[in-house]
Amino acid sequence: MHRAFRFLAIGLALLAASCGRGNEGALEMAIIGEEGDPFEEGVLLSAAGQHVRAATVEGLVGLDAQGQVIPALADRWIVTDDGRSYIFRLREGTWPDGSELTGESARTALRTVVRQLSGRPLGRDIDQIEEIRAMAGRVVEIRLKGAMPDFLQLLAQPELGLAHKGRGTGPMSLRRVDGIAVLAMLPPQQRGLPVDERWQGNVRELRLRSLPAARAAELFYEGVVDVVLNGRIEDLPRVDTGPLSRGTVRIDPAIGLFGLAVRRAEGVLADAAGREAVSMAIDREALVAPFNIGGWTPTTRIVAPGLPADLGTIGERWDAMPLDARRAAAASRIAAWRAENGRAENEGEAPEILIALPAGPGGDTLFRRLSQDMAAIGITLRRAKEGEEPALELVDRVARYANARWFLGQFHCGLRRGLCSSAADERLAEANAAADPAERAALLAEAEAELTGANAFIPFGQPIRWSLVRAGIEGFSANPWVFHPLPQLATIPR
Repeated sequence: MHRAFRFLAIGLALLAASCGRGNEGALEMAIIGEEGDPFEEGVLLSAAGQHVRAATVEGLVGLDAQGQVIPALADRWIVTDDGRSYIFRLREGTWPDGSELTGESARTALRTVVRQLSGRPLGRDIDQIEEIRAMAGRVVEIRLKGAMPDFLQLLAQPELGLAHKGRGTGPMSLRRVDGIAVLAMLPPQQRGLPVDERWQGNVRELRLRSLPAARAAELFYEGVVDVVLNGRIEDLPRVDTGPLSRGTVRIDPAIGLFGLAVRRAEGVLADAAGREAVSMAIDREALVAPFNIGGWTPTTRIVAPGLPADLGTIGERWDAMPLDARRAAAASRIAAWRAENGRAENEGEAPEILIALPAGPGGDTLFRRLSQDMAAIGITLRRAKEGEEPALELVDRVARYANARWFLGQFHCGLRRGLCSSAADERLAEANAAADPAERAALLAEAEAELTGANAFIPFGQPIRWSLVRAGIEGFSANPWVFHPLPQLATIPR
């Protein structure tokens, strides 16, 4: 009887999750994170901070629900034949203080944000900007040091929103009510659109809170919130991914990094051969199998396979070796390391690696699977405690744009994120300056080969991101950038 009641309760919860409340009233949302995330200042933003920033501080361009670049402050643009000059014509309008939106004021705002991003990971991409010029009236030109095919995608990032005297142009306003971010659409004329007397009937407020994953999922299944964003692998076991949840749990086809970065190259990780042994031992498909994710693709490459301009010269590693053969070779290397370091006489003393994984049931699952993989080659894996410096750390990061340049830039020595390759950095710099697309692609492939040879990163595959979306909610679309614009969610379809 108790078991039957439990299944009935689960079924009713899922039924409630599938029934939307229509388009009446505000849309209740949660983004997984910390309470203050929606109200962040500066340029280091959480997921909630990014979504709110994009909704309240427009850039020259933005992203739509499908992740495509769309007009924002600039209503049109052209790119010169050499790919180094982007000329934007701004829409007619004003800044929040009533002053005119001009090429000169936009240039000042863009220079400010570029300066704020300097030294940050995103700033290394923005460093490709050589000059920002204000031209006649409402025209701005951005000149690059070298061609960058994904430059518009980069400009669309929330951190590149343009503010004038500390305020952005919307398209939404933000106010704080008891810790909840309440966002409302601005009138059409303030968004660069024609006057529409009936505009308020086409939009709704959003009430956004940032919560821990367990609480966000609980409120969704209780029917309190309609959308939950920014779910990551460590919290995926908290939601139901079975057949009854189809259409409710939405998985983004994310592009990015998901694997282990080498933070301290010591012990068995001191040389490239030892680091490669660790990578060889991992059963990538089995690692993610417990999460019941259809279509997830494992890879041993640092750069996501199949990106535009990928020459195909860097392939998957150890393709011709079955897992057992890989592990046998890896175990032989670990045994040799033990002999060289005076541990062969003590069979019970396996080398230990300290690893940092996120808290949560998914993090626990990853640890168990990785521990089994390491035990198969004679390594003991121990989870780092608070205050301990790990040798390996999970990197789970969504790309800003689909180019090898982003992936390789994440391991630049200047970021001081752990093991890196100066040779890879040199090839990347040469690629950034290359005018010929074929030469640029070849240099990026060389940079990837350098990082691969150094075994500075142990890839698993694509990042896993999930959302909870109640039936009937419009304006949400899974996309590679895991970015779901709030204005589209606030628009009521007619």
